[in-house]
Amino acid sequence: MSTLLVPYYEHPSARPAEWEAIVAAAPRLYGVVLNPASGPGDRPDAAFAEVAGRLKAAGVRVLGYTDTDYGRRAATDVVSDLTRHRDWYGTDGAFLDQVPSGPEQFEHYQRLAVAAWGVGCGTLVLNHGTAPHPCYARIADVLVTFEGTWASYRALPPQPWPGGGGVRLCHLVYGVPPGADPEGLARERGAAVHCAVPGTGDHPWGTLPYTLHNPENAP
Repeated sequence: MSTLLVPYYEHPSARPAEWEAIVAAAPRLYGVVLNPASGPGDRPDAAFAEVAGRLKAAGVRVLGYTDTDYGRRAATDVVSDLTRHRDWYGTDGAFLDQVPSGPEQFEHYQRLAVAAWGVGCGTLVLNHGTAPHPCYARIADVLVTFEGTWASYRALPPQPWPGGGGVRLCHLVYGVPPGADPEGLARERGAAVHCAVPGTGDHPWGTLPYTLHNPENAP
């Protein structure tokens, strides 16, 4: 079952084995977030283009990372990032980061969604990091309703989604210890998509889920 959304923010030439593990896990992946330089960067990167091509050939969604700075970043800059992701890496979706949870900015993100669809983004993921207003489900394929530590995730009581069932919920968890069952907890909390990694600190997404390093532990 394709339940893993993997944001892996390391260069393929520096971590080739990890990228090989991601490509090998293609049947289990909902998608992979491509993030060459906190976005697409200033010029094409051949190593990222190569791995993106391999992922797409394996049937994996490739989502271009773009920071929206909670609505403060100009829409033209966001769309420029998405266009470069498409042109340089063949991305077929977008992962919009730092999205606010309140309804006040919804119209701004609705316009961004229309622009994203216009440049070929077939899948739109919004990373709120917390449960957003249900209106965002009208424009997204996936809503990231949790991003945080394993300790915080375990302590957080289940929060039933008040919106409709047409959107997938995603939980991104870091600081996960060996032997934990983040996938089981994600299912219990209504997340159809998830990623749980051992990394901590300012750059947890430079690590992979344990099961990608140990395929025999995969469900």
